[in-house]
Amino acid sequence: MSQRKNDPPSEGELRRKVRLLPHQPGVYLFKDRLGRIIYVGKARSLHRRVHQYFHPSRAMKADRKTRALIESIRDLEHHTVNSDAESVLLEGKLIKEFRPKYNVSFRDDKRFLLVRVNLADPFPRFSLTRVRKDDGARYFGPFPHSGSLRSALNAMKKKYGLRSCTPRLPGESDFKHCLDHVIKNCSAPCIGRVTRAEYLARVRQGCEFLEGKSGEMLGDLESQMKAAAEKLDFEKAAQLRNLIDDLKVTSKPIKRFRHAFHRSLNPSADVEELRGALGLEQPLERIECFDIANISTTHIVASMVSFKNGRADSANYRRYRIKGVAGQDDFASMAEVVRRRYQRVVNEGIRRPDLIVIDGGKGQLGAAKRELDALGMRRQAVIGLAKKNEEIFRPGQKDPLVLDHRTGALRLLQRVRDEAHRFANSYHSLLLKRRLSESVLDDCPGVSAKRKKDLLAHFRSITRLRKATAEEIAAVPGIGPKSAAAIERYLATLKDKAPQIEVAEPAPEEQNGQVVYELKSA
Repeated sequence: MSQRKNDPPSEGELRRKVRLLPHQPGVYLFKDRLGRIIYVGKARSLHRRVHQYFHPSRAMKADRKTRALIESIRDLEHHTVNSDAESVLLEGKLIKEFRPKYNVSFRDDKRFLLVRVNLADPFPRFSLTRVRKDDGARYFGPFPHSGSLRSALNAMKKKYGLRSCTPRLPGESDFKHCLDHVIKNCSAPCIGRVTRAEYLARVRQGCEFLEGKSGEMLGDLESQMKAAAEKLDFEKAAQLRNLIDDLKVTSKPIKRFRHAFHRSLNPSADVEELRGALGLEQPLERIECFDIANISTTHIVASMVSFKNGRADSANYRRYRIKGVAGQDDFASMAEVVRRRYQRVVNEGIRRPDLIVIDGGKGQLGAAKRELDALGMRRQAVIGLAKKNEEIFRPGQKDPLVLDHRTGALRLLQRVRDEAHRFANSYHSLLLKRRLSESVLDDCPGVSAKRKKDLLAHFRSITRLRKATAEEIAAVPGIGPKSAAAIERYLATLKDKAPQIEVAEPAPEEQNGQVVYELKSA
């Protein structure tokens, strides 16, 4: 029997692909029988690394997870890059894009470090960040090796006399509490030791170094390393050698990956294919998808994710707490979140999506459609996506639509649905952790349910409350000095005990019963 076009390659064809892999650094993607990406990995040598997976001894010695991965591989893709650093960046980008089931690293929202400097500031400073904003500043990176970056950035600041203090416009009062000028790490623009023009020239030298255009600093350090070695000061020479390595890693130009793997991910083509499959006449620019997450009846939550032109539009994601549903009822929960979302859309004149995707089958879709009809959105395009067999349910259609698992249309729907699922589960986990953290106040003397609510509303988290002084606690309405002192003493006794689960991020703002987060794409 001949092989169909969309079938995965045979075992012989897969092994031929492995044999033809180049001995170059790059990234490889393993796929299952349905064409879904199940693992993304990086390698200094693609041929050597991928070949190891198909060696008989690997399957025998591997753990259960790796054996399951190997047994699921039916196809692969690869992409070569210029360096190991580039492979790290591309691997992270693809894992965040596809969220393969067998990858663990890079699946969270953490991003690689960037260096930011705003030349419009009175005395610009270089700082580290993970989010690139449209704020007029210059950004360098991302940098795959955070340790090398921090070491190189400190050396660069010392070389060019750049400030590390945080005030936007430092003055004499800041200088009095700073030792950088004393140890010759800063040119002290805050007290006029250098003019602004002279300081900006130093900043531009730092920018040239981060762009890989200046070899002056590397040359100076290499001369110092050789001099230290000639004096038999091998410890200093070794330190300088390590610093030189960090500088080379940081200043080496690295390609930024914006549209990698067009064969695997082509948002524009996927959007058009989905529009045709659903028979939609209007352009499919914006998609919104809903998912429900709950464990028993504790913290039932919902997520709404937004995709624009086939790509995640995370600035318009929304999270909801389900408030009007007793017990576990996915249909009623879906109805509530759809009603709350589109009641606001109708009332405030917000642009409506071109397609609404409901995570679920006929029941969830029916609940959502009734709410949309009640809001006057009868002509709104809406579908349900049932995960078990990836069936697409449409209002008024008895039989589900089943698309080929290798089509871009279904892959787009899967990406949208999986992102909604991830976003809902992350919010659910956040609430559970916060609840565990906040429970430490349950045994605090003199703290009633109302006082607990007031304290958390004022400080936003237990972490901040623990750092507060008695005077700061007493500033909360309804809490006197004695109660504040008692709370401070009680929280101090917990420091020596097993650490509680803390929530690093502050509590979200809630607008009209809707939890709003500002999220930015990489």
